[in-house]
Amino acid sequence: MNPPIVDVDDLISASEVAEILGLAHYNSVTTYLNRYDDFPRPVVDKSSGRIRLWLRPDVALWKSHRSKVEGSPASLAENERNPSKHL
Repeated sequence: MNPPIVDVDDLISASEVAEILGLAHYNSVTTYLNRYDDFPRPVVDKSSGRIRLWLRPDVALWKSHRSKVEGSPASLAENERNPSKHL
């Protein structure tokens, strides 16, 4: 089976994912991968997770959905600062 065709301009790193979500550090993206079952999976995951790329539209859609569920876009970053609320 061939991998999906993607627009390379839509590929973003963990740093860009963190920026979109308002997270303080790109390492928090790994925390989100483990914490939220519905968090978008990287479309590129090489070298044991050292190289990960996501699709920008997937991350933006997830953020939009999460913001509606959680109440506001700022609540995503707040969840990272206070993770015990959501475990």
